Amino acid sequence: MSARDLTVLGSASAVPTKTRNHNGYLLRWDGHGLLFDPGEGTQRQMTRAGLSAHDVTWICVTHFHGDHCLGVPGVVQRIARDGVEHPVDAAFPASGARYWERLRHASVFRDTDVIRERPVAGDRAVLDTGDAPFTLVARRLSHPVEAYGYRLAEPDGVTMLPERLAARGVRGPDVRRLQADGHVTGADGTTVTLDECSVRRPGQKVAFVMDTRMCDGVGELAEGVDMLVIESTFLDADAGLAAEYGHLTAAQAGKAAADAGVRTLVLTHFSERYRADEEHRFRDEAAAVFDGEIALVHDLDRVSMPPRRKT
Repeated sequence: MSARDLTVLGSASAVPTKTRNHNGYLLRWDGHGLLFDPGEGTQRQMTRAGLSAHDVTWICVTHFHGDHCLGVPGVVQRIARDGVEHPVDAAFPASGARYWERLRHASVFRDTDVIRERPVAGDRAVLDTGDAPFTLVARRLSHPVEAYGYRLAEPDGVTMLPERLAARGVRGPDVRRLQADGHVTGADGTTVTLDECSVRRPGQKVAFVMDTRMCDGVGELAEGVDMLVIESTFLDADAGLAAEYGHLTAAQAGKAAADAGVRTLVLTHFSERYRADEEHRFRDEAAAVFDGEIALVHDLDRVSMPPRRKT
C-alpha cells in the first residue's frame, strides 16, 4: 500500500516564530496529496521536507485568515512552473471566493489550467473526489470568519480469510469473483457467500480541524477517526481568550478527541505567546483528558497513520 502519513510544514498560529512556520500540512494518501491550509512559506517548507508540487492533488483551505492561506500564491505558481499535469482540486469556503481569486492570481506568472475550484457552502458539503480511494466532507465550524473542517474517509472493505476459503473450495479466480459479486459456487456445488469467508475491514479516517471554538462540527468531524489534526492555540489558563478569538485550548482538543473515540491526536497551531519550555503543558493538558496517542508536532515532523483497526 502507498504511504499514508502527515507532513507538518508549519505549526504556528497567527504569527510565525523562529522555530515554527505559518500553517501547512500535507497528508499523503495512496498516491494522493492533500495540502491543508498553506500559510506563508509553505513552498519553501515543502522543499525542506523533500516534497514537490507534483505531490499535491488537493488544496484544502479552512478559512481566509492569512496564516491559513498566504502560501496559496507560491504553491499555485510552483504547480504551474513545474508543469504539474494532473488535476489539483482546490476546496475553500465559497463565501471567501474573492480572497481565493486574489490569492490564485496574486502576481504575474504563466498560468496553469490544472486547478479545479471546489467551493464549499452550507453546514456540510460532500466534495467530489472522483475515483480517489477516499471521500472528503467539509463541515462548518465556529470562528469569527466562516471556517470549515475536513474529514477524509476510506470506505470500509473486507479481509478475506484463507482458511475459510480453503474449507469451501474457493480458490484462484473464484476469490476475485467472490469479492466482486458477493457469492460464488463452491467445490461441492453449494453457494458460498462473501460474509462466510471474510471479516469487515474498517476504512481509515482522518479529520482536520483548525480555527474554531467547541461546536457540533468538531465532534462530527472527529467521530471515530484514526487521526485528528486539531488546533490547540491556547493553554487552559487562557480559555477566555480562546473563546473570544474562536480557538481551542489543548484541554478542549483532548476532550474532543476523547469524546469522539480518536486514536491519534495531533496537536498544532500554537500561539506565539508561549515559550518553548512551556510546550510540554499542551501535551499534559490534553493527556489529562485523552489517553490515546498524542503527537505535539514541530515543523517538518512526519506522523504516520496508526495501524489499521482489526474490526
